[in-house]
This record gives sequence, C-alpha cells and structure tokens, in this order.
Amino acid sequence: MINIIIVDDHELYRFGIRASIESRHSADFCVVGEAGSGYELFALLKTVSADVVLLDIILPDMSGIEVANRLKTEYPDLKILTISADNSLETVEAMLEVGIHGFISKHNSCGEVLAEAIRSVMQELDYFGKDISEIIYKIYVAKKNTTEITSEFSEQEKRVIDLCHEGLPAKLIADRLNISTRTVDWHKSNIFRKLGINSTLEMVQYAVKKGIIRIEN
Repeated sequence: MINIIIVDDHELYRFGIRASIESRHSADFCVVGEAGSGYELFALLKTVSADVVLLDIILPDMSGIEVANRLKTEYPDLKILTISADNSLETVEAMLEVGIHGFISKHNSCGEVLAEAIRSVMQELDYFGKDISEIIYKIYVAKKNTTEITSEFSEQEKRVIDLCHEGLPAKLIADRLNISTRTVDWHKSNIFRKLGINSTLEMVQYAVKKGIIRIEN
C-alpha cells in the first residue's frame, strides 16, 4: 500500500484527487491526509507516515519550492510529485533543481496519469507529463546554447563584457585591462560578430539574459 498526502490550497481540488484515487485505486493507494498549506503539511507529517506527497506550487504561506526544499532535508525518503497549474519554465527549472521526483500539470492529472506517476516515483523512476517534458527540453536547449555561446568567448572578451556592463567607457576598460582602446574596440567587434548584434547595450542585455555575466543583488 502506498500512503499519500495531498497538498493543495483548494479543498475542492483535494476532494477530487482523493475521490479519484479512492474510487479507482483503493487496493494500491491510501490517502492518509490532506493539507491546505505548508504549515499544515509539516504538522501532519508529525502524526502520519507517508510515501508520496502530491504537492501544489502555489500555497498561502510558502511556495511549493520552499516546501520541497524542506521536505528533501527533513524527509529525504519521501517522494515529491508536483501537480500544478504553474508550468512556467522558471518554476519547472526551480523544482528540478530542488530534486523533485515528478511533475505533472493539473490540466493533465486525470486518474490514470496520476496513478502512473505515483507508481513510477515509488519505483525510483522520475515522472514528467508530456507538457512538462517539453518544458524540460527547452531548459536543456537553453542551457546547452548558453554553454556553447559562453565557451566561444575568450577570458579577455568576458572581462570586456563585464566591464561594459559596469558602464565603463573604452578608455577606462583599456586602463583596467592594461590594453589599448583599439584592442578594446577589436574585442567588442569580435563579440558583436559572435552574437550577431550591433551595440554595446544589446551585448550587455544578451550577456545578462544568457548568464554570461550575472547581476549581483
């Protein structure tokens, strides 16, 4: 028997998931509790034992990312299966970095898909719905492209980009790097060519977006 906790701030949605599980898969699954917030979940975990948490991203007191992080630390054996309507690239990437075991969209969380996902994560097989898999592929491509782009630049070119981001003119960049202004202009021309752009502003915006340089808070 696989023991399950449902975490979602919408009571009606929790009821629907529980009803689907109990009507179709009562021989294999048991819903041992429900929680409408992160606080309720961790209070519940002190009183019941579970194998899988069905976790929404948007909760009233903390984000699903925060909850997942804490679960990974305090309950490392617990499987985390995210079910959420928030399928943005940023959210999916953040949950992957936490190390969740599966992610399916609320729009595609019918009984059989959910049952398949639960069984998969319990067999140590990560499970991602088709739409989530497409997002993961986009993340992979973006990171691959960023790595390829970044590797095209020499260390000196990266320093020129970074100093341009600081707003320094060519003369000060030259002084900082102990090179001539002509060499600075040559580096910038090479960077423009590699990125297919025509201005310093575009270069800095592109570099920040692709992670070639990072803005410090």
